[in-house]
Amino acid sequence: MNNYWFRRRWMDGRTGHSIYLLFALSMINFIIIIYRFLIEKDPLFENLISDLWVFAIIFLASYIPISIVIGHWHRKTQLSVHNTIKYLENPFFSKMFRVLLDAKTGRATKEEIEKFHKTLSEIERK
Repeated sequence: MNNYWFRRRWMDGRTGHSIYLLFALSMINFIIIIYRFLIEKDPLFENLISDLWVFAIIFLASYIPISIVIGHWHRKTQLSVHNTIKYLENPFFSKMFRVLLDAKTGRATKEEIEKFHKTLSEIERK
C-alpha cells in the first residue's frame, strides 16, 4: 500500500465522521436537549407531547423539509459564488490559466508547457 491509499482512507474517515456521523449525533443531541428543556419543563407541552419519540418524529417531520428547502436555495444561489471564490484563490488554477494564456500568445516556454502537461496527466491518472 502506498502513502496515497492511506491519505485517501484518512480523508474518507474524516468526511464520514464530520458530515454524517456528527450530523446524526448533533441531531440526536439537539432533539434530546430541546425535549428536556422545552417539553418536560412546560406542563402545556408535556400534555401535548408526552414522549420523546413523538417529539422526535414531529421535529424531524418539520425539520427535514425545511433543511431541504434551505439546502436547495444554497445550491442555487450561494454555491456558485463559493466555487468562484475558491477557484480564484486556487494557485493551481491560476497557474493553469496563465500557462494556457501564455501558450496561446506564444510567451510560454516549452518547459512550462511540458511541466504543466505532466501535472495534468498525473491528476488524470488518480
